[in-house]
Amino acid sequence: MNNKIQLEEISKLIRKDIVSMLTESASGHPGGSLSIADIMAVLFFREMNISSENPKDPNRDRFVLSKGHAAPALYSALARKGYFPVEELKTLRKTGTRLQGHPNMNDLPGIDMSTGSLGQGISAAVGMALAGKLDKKDYRVYTILGDGELEEGQVWEASMSAAHYKLDNLTAFIDFNGLQIDGNTENVMNPSPIDKKFEAFGWNVIVIDGHNYDEIIDAIEKSKNAKNKPTAIVCKTIKGKGVSFMENEASWHGTAPSKEQCEIALKEIGGEN
Repeated sequence: MNNKIQLEEISKLIRKDIVSMLTESASGHPGGSLSIADIMAVLFFREMNISSENPKDPNRDRFVLSKGHAAPALYSALARKGYFPVEELKTLRKTGTRLQGHPNMNDLPGIDMSTGSLGQGISAAVGMALAGKLDKKDYRVYTILGDGELEEGQVWEASMSAAHYKLDNLTAFIDFNGLQIDGNTENVMNPSPIDKKFEAFGWNVIVIDGHNYDEIIDAIEKSKNAKNKPTAIVCKTIKGKGVSFMENEASWHGTAPSKEQCEIALKEIGGEN
């Protein structure tokens, strides 16, 4: 899928799914799920070599949602890609569901790593990328981290390892929306300058607008051409993107919308059902 209009429609679907399933579950994390919808659309519907018909293909690209609390965005992408029925999205966080609050690779096809404990996802992604090098495989590994997640020391241990082993088959997206559960990241534990930190750890670094499809696509292409270095794509995003009353509001990090708020949000997002 190369058409930007198609990608925009997929992003709208993902955002509508996020809002709808969180309303149904009455719990979850809308803000950071909405902020990565455009990145997810590009990865799952344009870039990654994956197939719902063969989810365990050893030659497939890998994806690790290091910020596992943004699982609704991943579940929507997988459902819309055909890994499981879209209707199952309504079961998010309910008893007995395969769609837990954080991704579980043992329950749902298409999930390459169980995540939730911040910092561990990128560590697993580094391991997958290193395995690809050792096995002489051509697959690529993509991971998405939150900016608040960068407060975890394990992130930087993993980053140092990735550069040391010259894992140019690894691309990390940093969802830099500037907010975490306790407020502004600069006030909680300032991660900036994010680009300079990754550069200091030996990464190829690209800074983009995380809602601009051209910039996302171009950054991915540049990451594939970078040799002997992993790539960090620092994505300037808006928490709660697409829903006016959620945008740039830390209070929507982990608060589910009411049914009334859901209706307003769905109208604002627009697009096809």
